[in-house]
Amino acid sequence: MHGEYKVPGGKLVTVDLEVDESAGVLRHVRVAGDFFLEPDDAFDVLSQALDGAPADTDAAGLAARIDAALPADTVLYGLTTDGVGIAVRRALAHATDWTDYDWQLVHDGPQPPALHMALDEVLTTEVAEGRRPPTLRIWEWGAPAVVIGSFQSLRNEVDAEAAARHGIEVVRRISGGGAMFCEPGNTITYSLSVPDALVQGLSFADSYAYLDDWVLGALGDMGIKAWYQPLNDIATEAGKIAGAAQKRVAGGEGAVLHHVTMAYDIDADKMLDVLRIGREKLSDKGTKSAKKRVDPLRRQTGLPRDAVIERMVESFRTRHGLTAGKVTDEELRRAQELARTKFSSPAWTARVP
Repeated sequence: MHGEYKVPGGKLVTVDLEVDESAGVLRHVRVAGDFFLEPDDAFDVLSQALDGAPADTDAAGLAARIDAALPADTVLYGLTTDGVGIAVRRALAHATDWTDYDWQLVHDGPQPPALHMALDEVLTTEVAEGRRPPTLRIWEWGAPAVVIGSFQSLRNEVDAEAAARHGIEVVRRISGGGAMFCEPGNTITYSLSVPDALVQGLSFADSYAYLDDWVLGALGDMGIKAWYQPLNDIATEAGKIAGAAQKRVAGGEGAVLHHVTMAYDIDADKMLDVLRIGREKLSDKGTKSAKKRVDPLRRQTGLPRDAVIERMVESFRTRHGLTAGKVTDEELRRAQELARTKFSSPAWTARVP
């Protein structure tokens, strides 16, 4: 069995192993990768510590075995013992890797907010059923919107009168997480619709970091030092620049929807007028002002929005491969129907009043 895991912000770790079915333990474990560690003798310990481990040990338990066995003066560079544990679990789960797929890019013109919600559901369902390849979809907003999480209270998150005054549509997505303030030209939003096998062996939290890693690399290519901030933020020293959300979709082999909204530019006064941002949320983020929580990419990159998107797409293509694709006529028909019957309906938008 073979498993791979790219440590967020670090290096690739690979694990090859066998399972002794009669005893239910790991055998012939071999850890490798492009990481660094000192002293050299510690390298063999990474593998030896896992030999004989029960095959149902979780990633944290595997990491604990390695920690207990490593010499006290061991220093790991680009590698964590948790990362080794995750690679083992991915091997046991027969997880796939990014490069096992032919990724498709969908980047259409501006579309209504409700249709974007519906496209996420339809395309991810198609990936789950094996009728669509894994897809990176770049959104273009046809109108300003507030997108609230599946489980948020509508009245607690949005000032309805202010939203109406500013001509902002309120829609609810299928994933959890917090409210996002989106305006055409000021927001960069993308979705990843991926097979469940890609995140096998990862905890829910680890899957966020794993699926965000490529965009951290893309930002780094543009001179922005960014990092994943649990559970679902992407941040820099200047502040938060993006928020992510996920939804597991059943059917077929299963799939995961992972979508991210990034602030390219932002009208902070309008955002604060429309969103009811609670004191608890602000204190949790360690700041007294919501204006300080979101730092636009325009200022940090100095690049036009289209150029930022082009560089992100090229970074993904370089890392994982990517070919141009499109939403099929049937997918669009289904999404339009879903946008009308579900995502534009008061019953869904106010499912949590």
